[in-house]
Amino acid sequence: MKKLFIAAIFLLAASNDYACSICGCGGGNFYMGLIPNFKSKFIGVRYSYAEYHTKLINDPTQFSHNFYNTVEIWSGFNIGSRWQLLAFLPYHYNVQFDDDLGHASKNGLGDITVLGSYKLFDTRYLKNQTNNASQQVWIGGGIKIPAGTFNVDVNDSTTTLADINAQIGTGSVDLFLNTRHEIQFDHFGINSSVSYKIGLPNSQNYKYGNKLMLNSIAFYRITKKGLTITPNAGLTYENTASNKLNGHKIYLSDGLNSGTYATGGCTLNALAGAEISIQQVTIGANLQLPLAQDFAAGQTKLNVKGMLHISFAL
Repeated sequence: MKKLFIAAIFLLAASNDYACSICGCGGGNFYMGLIPNFKSKFIGVRYSYAEYHTKLINDPTQFSHNFYNTVEIWSGFNIGSRWQLLAFLPYHYNVQFDDDLGHASKNGLGDITVLGSYKLFDTRYLKNQTNNASQQVWIGGGIKIPAGTFNVDVNDSTTTLADINAQIGTGSVDLFLNTRHEIQFDHFGINSSVSYKIGLPNSQNYKYGNKLMLNSIAFYRITKKGLTITPNAGLTYENTASNKLNGHKIYLSDGLNSGTYATGGCTLNALAGAEISIQQVTIGANLQLPLAQDFAAGQTKLNVKGMLHISFAL
């Protein structure tokens, strides 16, 4: 099997895995993880996890612990030498513990995402017989199809932000834009990407916030006797805009100065992981921990994110 080339995923997939009950950061806050290199096509299974804790500043007795789990089938296809297509079918299982309801959970199939990318250029430099370098630039876009359930009435006065964020689907078609730069020097490389999700209103005119995501990940490939191990580490930044209803921003319905702070927020995370490749099989995992974050005026905190996958080159 061709040596594993680690690259940060070039686009976000839309789902509400990483929602929280106050900040309104659901509906599109999904970190895809790392993708293995493949010559023609691949298929795999991926598990992702995120954990949040929310506590109201003006009433610490009001709290919730949120756990978001996704098992997903993912697949990739190379079309010629410059085009790449990726598709994702997720199944979500979300759990919440809070002071009022105790234990609550929701599960089901999520929204389907299809992403495409075009290789703008691929330049390789050969220094001698043992040392070489290369650069690639990709541009891409995609679409999210609302296959997951969104069965809450946003115009009902009893509906809360927590009810909306707990939905398995967004009920909306969303669009994606991306650019990615990859550079390698022998076994060492850096992958940097900028991705942007454009959330469109659903049938009830509810719009999940647009999202900007920046990644920069360094990796090093270690190859011996057909086994390739690639440790990697880097930074990720996410900024999610406010949700909107009928074109107006959604504000916090609970907590500090209700109606003052808009939904949405941002986080800067440190990432570390590894990929292992044996012939046509690739196993990968990563862990993200927050370095700085600001959700719901500091009332919601991300504790940890994680990802585990296995894929098969076909």
